[in-house]
Amino acid sequence: MKGIGFKIDQKISEVLEKNQFTLSAEVIPPRNGAQQARVLSQVQRLVECGAQFLSVTKGAGGSLRGGSLPIAQIIKEQLGVPCIAHFACRDLTPQDVENLLMDHHYFGIRNILALRGDPPNNQPDWKPREGSYPYAYQLCEQIERLNRGKYLHRPGGKDVGAREATDFCIGVACYPEHPDPIERVSFLKRKIEAGGQYGITQMLFDPEAYARYLDLLGSHQISLPIIPGTKLLKNKEQARRMESMFQVKVSEAFLKSLPETKEDEDPARALDLFLSFVEKLRSYGAPGIHLFVLFDTEASCEVIQQLRKQNGRSESNEL
Repeated sequence: MKGIGFKIDQKISEVLEKNQFTLSAEVIPPRNGAQQARVLSQVQRLVECGAQFLSVTKGAGGSLRGGSLPIAQIIKEQLGVPCIAHFACRDLTPQDVENLLMDHHYFGIRNILALRGDPPNNQPDWKPREGSYPYAYQLCEQIERLNRGKYLHRPGGKDVGAREATDFCIGVACYPEHPDPIERVSFLKRKIEAGGQYGITQMLFDPEAYARYLDLLGSHQISLPIIPGTKLLKNKEQARRMESMFQVKVSEAFLKSLPETKEDEDPARALDLFLSFVEKLRSYGAPGIHLFVLFDTEASCEVIQQLRKQNGRSESNEL
């Protein structure tokens, strides 16, 4: 039986420790029934272009998108880069959580982004399942208990003896532009106390908002790595759509520099603007950039390739 099993993934905490500025991306599983080839081709392109790790979302808002775990497994096992599996706990009982986490553990998945998850869209009367987790910090707590070998007790069940501890690296979502400044800190702090080791922001297009967030966290002695999550913007219409969808702000200078519509786009100009935006984030202490790819694979690859060149020049200058 020696040698049988799946490769154990590298933890994102280790990737962050070893690199001054990481380049990573988030992909979305296809809708149920859609061909798998598109997303598999997408992740292969991103890795070939230099993404150092990827993350795979869970279907949000009740969308029918299975496949997060097998896609993460393919990325880790066949493409050879670490992968974060998104794990949403809303509507899951602790028993569900433990069973699903065991699937990840056996597959060698070690990176979990612990999320509450959104309620289903267009279902105003929807109520979470009784006994399920309403908050992401509760998921973090359960993962941390598993990391200490503390499993759920089954009433009347036989004692199986010593339990093998899991070894998950716990990432958490954070919200630099959450409207309540107290909750901006308290929500993250609760997840850190429960075991969170790094954060990835919601969609972000304002470097000053990121800088203010780091300052706010610093004033509360919170210093874990916070990776900005963002995407390339090409025109004002797209930017306003992002603002409305994610309740965030595109910086005024960034917005003014964008053309009005898709018909006016200049890809080279959009790339230059975005690289300047990323450089600003880096100057404020960002440990990397996490690109929300959506369906813009080639533009995301171009960003990663250009940032790889900048990373190379930066490392050469330091030598």
